[in-house]
Amino acid sequence: MRAVSAAGAAAPRGGGLVDRYGRVATDLRVSLTDRCNLRCTYCMPAEGLPWAPDDTVLTDAEVVRLVRVGVEHLGVREVRFTGGEPLLRRGLEGIVAATSALRTHDGVAVRTALTTNGLGLDKRAASLAGAGLGRVNVSLDSLDPQRFAVIARRDRHADVLAGLAAAVSAGLAPVKVNAVLVRGVNDDEAVPLLTWALAHGYHLRFIEQMPLGPHGSWVRDDMVTAREILDALCAAFELDAEPGGTRGAAPAETWRVRGYPGATVGVIGSVTRPFCGACDRTRLTADGQVRSCLFSREEDDLRGLLRGGADDAALAAAWRTAMWGKAAGHGIDDPTFLQPPRTMSAIGG
Repeated sequence: MRAVSAAGAAAPRGGGLVDRYGRVATDLRVSLTDRCNLRCTYCMPAEGLPWAPDDTVLTDAEVVRLVRVGVEHLGVREVRFTGGEPLLRRGLEGIVAATSALRTHDGVAVRTALTTNGLGLDKRAASLAGAGLGRVNVSLDSLDPQRFAVIARRDRHADVLAGLAAAVSAGLAPVKVNAVLVRGVNDDEAVPLLTWALAHGYHLRFIEQMPLGPHGSWVRDDMVTAREILDALCAAFELDAEPGGTRGAAPAETWRVRGYPGATVGVIGSVTRPFCGACDRTRLTADGQVRSCLFSREEDDLRGLLRGGADDAALAAAWRTAMWGKAAGHGIDDPTFLQPPRTMSAIGG
Protein backbone atom coordinates (compact mmCIF):
# COMPACT_ATOMS: atom_id res chain seq x y z
CA MET A 1 0.00 0.00 0.00
CA ARG A 2 1.23 3.50 -0.70
CA ALA A 3 0.27 6.69 1.06
CA VAL A 4 -2.33 8.61 -0.87
CA SER A 5 -0.65 11.92 -0.27
CA ALA A 6 2.66 10.70 -1.69
CA ALA A 7 1.50 9.61 -5.12
CA GLY A 8 0.92 11.68 -8.24
CA ALA A 9 1.69 15.24 -7.13
CA ALA A 10 0.52 16.51 -10.52
CA ALA A 11 -2.98 15.05 -10.21
CA PRO A 12 -5.82 17.42 -11.13
CA ARG A 13 -7.35 19.33 -8.22
CA GLY A 14 -10.86 19.09 -9.58
CA GLY A 15 -13.04 17.24 -12.05
CA GLY A 16 -13.30 13.53 -12.61
CA LEU A 17 -11.00 10.54 -12.30
CA VAL A 18 -8.51 11.27 -15.06
CA ASP A 19 -5.18 9.50 -15.46
CA ARG A 20 -1.94 10.58 -17.15
CA TYR A 21 -2.98 8.85 -20.39
CA GLY A 22 -6.23 10.75 -20.79
CA ARG A 23 -8.55 7.96 -19.68
CA VAL A 24 -11.51 8.92 -17.51
CA ALA A 25 -12.91 6.44 -14.98
CA THR A 26 -16.71 6.51 -14.79
CA ASP A 27 -17.32 2.83 -13.95
CA LEU A 28 -16.89 1.99 -10.25
CA ARG A 29 -16.46 -1.61 -9.10
CA VAL A 30 -17.24 -1.99 -5.40
CA SER A 31 -16.24 -5.15 -3.55
CA LEU A 32 -18.53 -5.71 -0.58
CA THR A 33 -16.72 -8.68 0.94
CA ASP A 34 -13.71 -10.88 0.29
CA ARG A 35 -15.63 -13.94 1.49
CA CYS A 36 -17.12 -16.53 -0.83
CA ASN A 37 -19.16 -19.71 -0.47
CA LEU A 38 -17.43 -21.41 -3.41
CA ARG A 39 -13.76 -22.37 -3.78
CA CYS A 40 -13.25 -22.14 -7.54
CA THR A 41 -9.92 -23.59 -8.56
CA TYR A 42 -8.88 -20.52 -10.56
CA CYS A 43 -9.77 -18.14 -7.74
CA MET A 44 -8.66 -19.53 -4.38
CA PRO A 45 -7.14 -22.59 -2.73
CA ALA A 46 -9.34 -25.45 -1.54
CA GLU A 47 -8.98 -24.42 2.10
CA GLY A 48 -10.03 -20.85 1.35
CA LEU A 49 -8.14 -17.74 2.38
CA PRO A 50 -7.74 -15.71 5.57
CA TRP A 51 -10.70 -13.34 5.47
CA ALA A 52 -10.32 -9.64 6.20
CA PRO A 53 -11.02 -8.81 9.86
CA ASP A 54 -14.52 -7.42 10.32
CA ASP A 55 -13.29 -4.10 11.68
CA THR A 56 -11.30 -3.44 8.50
CA VAL A 57 -14.29 -3.96 6.18
CA LEU A 58 -16.26 -0.85 5.28
CA THR A 59 -19.63 -0.52 6.97
CA ASP A 60 -22.75 -0.12 4.84
CA ALA A 61 -22.78 3.61 5.58
CA GLU A 62 -19.11 3.94 4.63
CA VAL A 63 -19.68 2.13 1.35
CA VAL A 64 -22.60 4.39 0.50
CA ARG A 65 -20.64 7.51 1.38
CA LEU A 66 -17.71 6.61 -0.83
CA VAL A 67 -20.04 5.67 -3.68
CA ARG A 68 -21.78 9.03 -3.26
CA VAL A 69 -18.43 10.85 -3.39
CA GLY A 70 -17.63 8.95 -6.58
CA VAL A 71 -20.92 9.90 -8.20
CA GLU A 72 -21.38 13.47 -6.96
CA HIS A 73 -17.77 14.64 -7.00
CA LEU A 74 -15.90 12.42 -9.47
CA GLY A 75 -18.20 11.65 -12.38
CA VAL A 76 -18.98 7.99 -11.67
CA ARG A 77 -21.99 6.91 -13.71
CA GLU A 78 -22.13 3.14 -13.20
CA VAL A 79 -21.63 1.08 -10.05
CA ARG A 80 -21.16 -2.68 -10.05
CA PHE A 81 -21.14 -4.57 -6.75
CA THR A 82 -18.81 -7.55 -6.50
CA GLY A 83 -17.07 -9.75 -3.95
CA GLY A 84 -15.91 -12.30 -2.99
CA GLU A 85 -19.58 -13.07 -3.13
CA PRO A 86 -21.69 -9.91 -2.67
CA LEU A 87 -24.83 -11.87 -1.75
CA LEU A 88 -23.08 -12.68 1.54
CA ARG A 89 -23.44 -9.01 2.45
CA ARG A 90 -26.54 -8.73 4.64
CA GLY A 91 -27.05 -5.05 3.91
CA LEU A 92 -26.82 -5.45 0.14
CA GLU A 93 -30.37 -4.28 -0.61
CA GLY A 94 -29.88 -1.13 1.44
CA ILE A 95 -26.60 -0.32 -0.29
CA VAL A 96 -28.21 -0.88 -3.69
CA ALA A 97 -31.20 1.31 -2.79
CA ALA A 98 -28.97 4.16 -1.59
CA THR A 99 -26.85 3.92 -4.72
CA SER A 100 -29.86 3.79 -7.02
CA ALA A 101 -31.15 7.02 -5.46
CA LEU A 102 -28.01 8.92 -6.46
CA ARG A 103 -27.95 11.21 -9.48
CA THR A 104 -25.02 12.35 -11.58
CA HIS A 105 -24.24 16.03 -11.99
CA ASP A 106 -26.52 16.13 -15.03
CA GLY A 107 -29.39 14.46 -13.20
CA VAL A 108 -29.03 10.94 -14.62
CA ALA A 109 -29.72 7.95 -12.39
CA VAL A 110 -26.71 5.80 -11.58
CA ARG A 111 -26.65 2.47 -13.39
CA THR A 112 -26.30 -0.44 -10.99
CA ALA A 113 -25.25 -4.04 -11.53
CA LEU A 114 -24.18 -7.09 -9.54
CA THR A 115 -21.66 -9.84 -10.25
CA THR A 116 -22.47 -13.01 -8.30
CA ASN A 117 -21.99 -16.75 -8.22
CA GLY A 118 -25.78 -17.01 -7.96
CA LEU A 119 -25.98 -18.90 -4.66
CA GLY A 120 -28.97 -17.45 -2.82
CA LEU A 121 -30.02 -15.24 -5.72
CA ASP A 122 -33.29 -17.16 -5.98
CA LYS A 123 -34.22 -15.77 -2.55
CA ARG A 124 -33.06 -12.18 -3.12
CA ALA A 125 -33.50 -11.36 -6.80
CA ALA A 126 -36.93 -9.78 -6.25
CA SER A 127 -35.79 -7.66 -3.28
CA LEU A 128 -32.69 -6.52 -5.16
CA ALA A 129 -34.78 -5.52 -8.17
CA GLY A 130 -37.10 -3.67 -5.80
CA ALA A 131 -34.10 -1.83 -4.35
CA GLY A 132 -33.23 -0.58 -7.82
CA LEU A 133 -30.65 -3.07 -9.06
CA GLY A 134 -30.48 -2.86 -12.84
CA ARG A 135 -28.59 -5.92 -14.09
CA VAL A 136 -26.91 -9.06 -12.89
CA ASN A 137 -24.02 -11.23 -14.09
CA VAL A 138 -24.01 -14.82 -12.82
CA SER A 139 -21.00 -17.11 -13.04
CA LEU A 140 -21.54 -20.61 -14.43
CA ASP A 141 -18.59 -22.52 -15.84
CA SER A 142 -20.24 -25.80 -16.79
CA LEU A 143 -23.58 -27.30 -17.68
CA ASP A 144 -22.52 -30.56 -16.04
CA PRO A 145 -23.11 -30.66 -12.27
CA GLN A 146 -20.13 -32.93 -11.69
CA ARG A 147 -17.78 -30.70 -13.65
CA PHE A 148 -19.18 -27.69 -11.84
CA ALA A 149 -18.39 -29.36 -8.52
CA VAL A 150 -14.83 -30.07 -9.67
CA ILE A 151 -14.25 -26.41 -10.57
CA ALA A 152 -16.17 -24.81 -7.70
CA ARG A 153 -15.33 -27.51 -5.13
CA ARG A 154 -18.96 -27.34 -4.07
CA ASP A 155 -22.03 -29.25 -5.33
CA ARG A 156 -24.23 -26.20 -5.93
CA HIS A 157 -25.01 -26.35 -9.64
CA ALA A 158 -28.78 -26.49 -9.13
CA ASP A 159 -28.65 -23.42 -6.88
CA VAL A 160 -26.97 -21.38 -9.61
CA LEU A 161 -29.65 -22.38 -12.12
CA ALA A 162 -32.34 -21.41 -9.62
CA GLY A 163 -30.68 -18.03 -9.16
CA LEU A 164 -30.60 -17.42 -12.89
CA ALA A 165 -34.29 -18.24 -13.25
CA ALA A 166 -35.13 -15.91 -10.37
CA ALA A 167 -33.14 -13.08 -11.94
CA VAL A 168 -35.19 -13.41 -15.12
CA SER A 169 -38.44 -13.45 -13.16
CA ALA A 170 -37.37 -10.34 -11.24
CA GLY A 171 -36.69 -8.43 -14.45
CA LEU A 172 -32.94 -8.07 -13.98
CA ALA A 173 -32.41 -8.10 -17.71
CA PRO A 174 -30.41 -8.71 -19.70
CA VAL A 175 -29.19 -11.54 -17.50
CA LYS A 176 -25.57 -12.25 -18.34
CA VAL A 177 -23.72 -15.48 -17.67
CA ASN A 178 -19.95 -15.45 -17.13
CA ALA A 179 -17.98 -18.59 -17.94
CA VAL A 180 -14.30 -19.41 -17.53
CA LEU A 181 -13.02 -22.35 -19.56
CA VAL A 182 -10.35 -24.43 -17.82
CA ARG A 183 -8.13 -26.53 -20.04
CA GLY A 184 -8.68 -30.22 -19.54
CA VAL A 185 -11.80 -29.68 -17.46
CA ASN A 186 -14.51 -27.81 -19.36
CA ASP A 187 -12.72 -26.51 -22.45
CA ASP A 188 -15.09 -28.48 -24.68
CA GLU A 189 -18.16 -26.56 -23.45
CA ALA A 190 -17.99 -23.34 -25.47
CA VAL A 191 -20.63 -24.50 -27.95
CA PRO A 192 -22.88 -26.29 -25.42
CA LEU A 193 -22.85 -23.26 -23.14
CA LEU A 194 -23.83 -20.91 -25.95
CA THR A 195 -26.53 -23.30 -27.18
CA TRP A 196 -27.98 -23.41 -23.67
CA ALA A 197 -27.73 -19.63 -23.17
CA LEU A 198 -29.52 -18.96 -26.46
CA ALA A 199 -32.32 -21.33 -25.45
CA HIS A 200 -32.84 -19.47 -22.17
CA GLY A 201 -32.30 -15.92 -23.41
CA TYR A 202 -29.11 -15.36 -21.40
CA HIS A 203 -26.25 -13.25 -22.74
CA LEU A 204 -23.12 -15.39 -22.47
CA ARG A 205 -19.68 -13.95 -21.79
CA PHE A 206 -16.54 -16.09 -21.83
CA ILE A 207 -13.65 -14.79 -19.73
CA GLU A 208 -10.02 -15.77 -20.16
CA GLN A 209 -8.55 -17.19 -16.98
CA MET A 210 -6.45 -14.45 -15.39
CA PRO A 211 -3.41 -14.56 -13.08
CA LEU A 212 -5.46 -13.64 -10.01
CA GLY A 213 -5.92 -17.02 -8.35
CA PRO A 214 -3.70 -18.86 -5.85
CA HIS A 215 -0.11 -17.82 -6.43
CA GLY A 216 1.70 -20.14 -8.79
CA SER A 217 -1.51 -21.70 -10.11
CA TRP A 218 -1.74 -19.71 -13.37
CA VAL A 219 0.22 -20.99 -16.36
CA ARG A 220 -0.27 -19.00 -19.53
CA ASP A 221 0.03 -22.02 -21.84
CA ASP A 222 -2.78 -23.72 -19.93
CA MET A 223 -5.14 -20.79 -20.44
CA VAL A 224 -7.94 -21.23 -22.98
CA THR A 225 -7.52 -18.14 -25.11
CA ALA A 226 -10.09 -15.87 -26.66
CA ARG A 227 -8.97 -17.05 -30.11
CA GLU A 228 -9.58 -20.70 -29.19
CA ILE A 229 -13.02 -19.88 -27.83
CA LEU A 230 -13.99 -17.93 -30.94
CA ASP A 231 -12.72 -20.67 -33.23
CA ALA A 232 -14.91 -23.20 -31.42
CA LEU A 233 -17.97 -20.94 -31.56
CA CYS A 234 -17.51 -20.06 -35.23
CA ALA A 235 -17.38 -23.74 -36.12
CA ALA A 236 -20.97 -24.11 -34.88
CA PHE A 237 -22.55 -20.66 -35.21
CA GLU A 238 -22.49 -17.72 -37.60
CA LEU A 239 -21.31 -14.71 -35.66
CA ASP A 240 -21.53 -11.11 -36.84
CA ALA A 241 -19.50 -8.36 -35.23
CA GLU A 242 -21.58 -5.78 -33.39
CA PRO A 243 -22.16 -2.59 -35.41
CA GLY A 244 -19.54 0.07 -34.83
CA GLY A 245 -16.60 -2.32 -34.93
CA THR A 246 -15.11 -1.31 -31.60
CA ARG A 247 -15.87 -2.22 -28.01
CA GLY A 248 -14.57 1.05 -26.56
CA ALA A 249 -14.24 0.69 -22.79
CA ALA A 250 -16.40 -2.43 -22.66
CA PRO A 251 -14.38 -5.45 -21.52
CA ALA A 252 -16.14 -7.89 -23.86
CA GLU A 253 -15.85 -8.08 -27.60
CA THR A 254 -19.37 -9.05 -28.64
CA TRP A 255 -20.93 -10.70 -31.65
CA ARG A 256 -24.51 -11.15 -32.73
CA VAL A 257 -25.55 -14.76 -33.24
CA ARG A 258 -27.16 -15.10 -36.64
CA GLY A 259 -30.60 -16.67 -36.50
CA TYR A 260 -31.22 -15.54 -32.91
CA PRO A 261 -32.61 -11.97 -32.95
CA GLY A 262 -31.22 -9.86 -30.13
CA ALA A 263 -28.81 -12.57 -28.96
CA THR A 264 -25.15 -11.82 -28.41
CA VAL A 265 -22.10 -13.67 -27.20
CA GLY A 266 -19.01 -12.00 -25.82
CA VAL A 267 -15.40 -12.87 -25.11
CA ILE A 268 -13.38 -11.00 -22.51
CA GLY A 269 -9.78 -11.54 -23.52
CA SER A 270 -8.22 -9.68 -20.61
CA VAL A 271 -4.88 -11.40 -21.18
CA THR A 272 -4.53 -11.84 -24.96
CA ARG A 273 -6.84 -9.05 -26.19
CA PRO A 274 -6.62 -6.39 -23.44
CA PHE A 275 -8.67 -3.20 -23.46
CA CYS A 276 -6.34 -1.21 -21.19
CA GLY A 277 -6.11 1.74 -23.57
CA ALA A 278 -9.82 2.47 -23.18
CA CYS A 279 -10.32 1.30 -19.59
CA ASP A 280 -12.81 3.43 -17.67
CA ARG A 281 -12.81 1.56 -14.34
CA THR A 282 -11.91 2.44 -10.80
CA ARG A 283 -12.10 -0.12 -8.00
CA LEU A 284 -12.87 0.00 -4.31
CA THR A 285 -11.99 -3.02 -2.19
CA ALA A 286 -14.10 -4.23 0.72
CA ASP A 287 -11.58 -2.73 3.14
CA GLY A 288 -11.67 0.69 1.53
CA GLN A 289 -8.66 0.70 -0.78
CA VAL A 290 -8.70 2.29 -4.23
CA ARG A 291 -7.24 0.17 -7.02
CA SER A 292 -6.64 1.81 -10.38
CA CYS A 293 -6.29 -1.56 -12.14
CA LEU A 294 -7.34 -5.13 -11.43
CA PHE A 295 -3.69 -6.18 -11.71
CA SER A 296 -2.16 -3.31 -9.75
CA ARG A 297 0.28 -4.09 -6.96
CA GLU A 298 -0.41 -0.75 -5.27
CA GLU A 299 -3.47 0.52 -3.42
CA ASP A 300 -4.49 3.85 -1.92
CA ASP A 301 -6.24 4.06 1.42
CA LEU A 302 -9.60 5.82 1.58
CA ARG A 303 -10.79 3.98 4.69
CA GLY A 304 -8.15 5.60 6.86
CA LEU A 305 -9.05 9.07 5.58
CA LEU A 306 -12.77 8.42 5.96
CA ARG A 307 -12.45 7.14 9.52
CA GLY A 308 -10.03 9.93 10.32
CA GLY A 309 -12.72 12.53 9.66
CA ALA A 310 -11.88 13.61 6.10
CA ASP A 311 -14.60 15.58 4.36
CA ASP A 312 -15.95 14.72 0.91
CA ALA A 313 -13.57 17.10 -0.85
CA ALA A 314 -10.55 15.45 0.77
CA LEU A 315 -11.79 11.98 -0.12
CA ALA A 316 -12.37 13.07 -3.71
CA ALA A 317 -8.91 14.62 -3.93
CA ALA A 318 -7.28 11.43 -2.64
CA TRP A 319 -9.24 9.34 -5.12
CA ARG A 320 -8.17 11.60 -8.01
CA THR A 321 -4.55 11.25 -6.94
CA ALA A 322 -4.84 7.47 -6.83
CA MET A 323 -6.26 7.27 -10.34
CA TRP A 324 -3.78 9.78 -11.75
CA GLY A 325 -1.05 7.21 -11.15
CA LYS A 326 -2.77 4.45 -13.14
CA ALA A 327 -0.39 2.47 -15.35
CA ALA A 328 -0.75 2.41 -19.13
CA GLY A 329 -1.60 -1.30 -19.07
CA HIS A 330 -1.61 -4.40 -16.91
CA GLY A 331 1.73 -5.61 -18.26
CA ILE A 332 0.97 -9.34 -18.18
CA ASP A 333 3.14 -9.80 -21.28
CA ASP A 334 6.05 -7.96 -19.66
CA PRO A 335 8.76 -10.35 -18.39
CA THR A 336 8.81 -8.35 -15.14
CA PHE A 337 5.07 -8.82 -14.48
CA LEU A 338 4.27 -9.89 -10.94
CA GLN A 339 0.87 -11.15 -9.85
CA PRO A 340 -0.88 -8.85 -7.35
CA PRO A 341 -0.53 -9.92 -3.72
CA ARG A 342 -4.30 -10.16 -3.43
CA THR A 343 -6.33 -12.77 -5.27
CA MET A 344 -9.49 -11.98 -7.22
CA SER A 345 -11.80 -12.66 -4.28
CA ALA A 346 -10.00 -10.05 -2.19
CA ILE A 347 -9.84 -7.48 -4.99
CA GLY A 348 -13.34 -7.64 -6.44
CA GLY A 349 -14.11 -8.61 -10.02
